[in-house]
Amino acid sequence: MMEIGLNHYLVLSTILFAIGLVGVMRRKNLLLLFFATEILLNAVNVAFAAISHYYGDLTGQMFAFFVIAIAASEVAVGLGLLIVWYKRHNSIDLDALTTMKG
Repeated sequence: MMEIGLNHYLVLSTILFAIGLVGVMRRKNLLLLFFATEILLNAVNVAFAAISHYYGDLTGQMFAFFVIAIAASEVAVGLGLLIVWYKRHNSIDLDALTTMKG
């Protein structure tokens, strides 16, 4: 039977990071851009936790915990701004965001 090792977690983290990066570069919708950013952050968290467990040190897990806390605050602020933007412009399309008029 095959045991799951550090390399498996790092490959998973790399795949998740690549999916998130493609999502950030290709999305025109702000909500999906937030989702892709969360995938990027979770990929880093998987790598931090796996490396931390591999070395028997809690430092990586603590970094992952702080990344989760920062991601939660980022989502709270971002969704608040998204709601205000949608109420004013009736769209959350990124192309409309680039043509802001003051």
